[in-house]
Amino acid sequence: MNIRSLVPVALYGVLAWGCASTPQGAGDAVRIVGSDTMLELNRRFAESFMRGHPGVPILVDGGGSGAGIEALIAGTTSIAAASRPLSSAEVARLYEVHQTLGVRFLVAQDALSIFLNAANPVRNLSLEQLRGLFAGTITDWSEVGGSPGPVQVVVRPPSSGTHRFFRDHVLAGELYAKSATAVPTTRGVLAAVAADPRAIGYGGQAYRLDGVISCAVDGVEPTEENVGRDRYPLTRYLVFYTTQPPTGPVRQFIDWCLGESGQRVVADVGYVPLWSRGR
Repeated sequence: MNIRSLVPVALYGVLAWGCASTPQGAGDAVRIVGSDTMLELNRRFAESFMRGHPGVPILVDGGGSGAGIEALIAGTTSIAAASRPLSSAEVARLYEVHQTLGVRFLVAQDALSIFLNAANPVRNLSLEQLRGLFAGTITDWSEVGGSPGPVQVVVRPPSSGTHRFFRDHVLAGELYAKSATAVPTTRGVLAAVAADPRAIGYGGQAYRLDGVISCAVDGVEPTEENVGRDRYPLTRYLVFYTTQPPTGPVRQFIDWCLGESGQRVVADVGYVPLWSRGR
């Protein structure tokens, strides 16, 4: 068993402890707000945890990584769920309000999958080709080995951590194509790609839909083994943030998520656990 130990997972970046705000209206409940990519995972975490801990209610909301981080800064959530790192501006605001850089807990690994309609003959794209497709400099599928036809780009909105992760790691500073269609949820991206053989989108590896395939990137498939061994180029971590080292029910819940029971939920949902046998 290769254990990605839980001590390094909780990366404490705290300069000084202030009196962090108590999430408004939460009482003794643990509230999680943020990443749409993590929404189903967080719901399953909550359901499984509450079955064994009926006295600790877990409240889960989505809205995107940006919304979760804003709620954390505002003190209206216990945990922000995010599929990307905090920006420098977010870190500065967190410190300004709470006198802390916050605490990061790695929860799972994910492949940011590239979604294509199953009728599209393309099965592999390089990072350079992805940059051209999503930035709008490649506008016809014939330019990347597909059947002739215009490329229809489907993306997540700017509040999405996936939107930002893809922009930072694939577009390398370029803007998304002006013709790109922004869809609020990953399920919406899948539906749009399933409905149009010319469409291309992206999302977390746990999301699937009949008629949509996840293509290889630079010749590497987004499989659990490739993600776990950091071979897939668009591997990322799914993360919980708190303002300070958590205590009480919040700490109990996070410890459970990082433990054996929680990591089984990660695998069941379709993401890659932080540890697994045989790595």
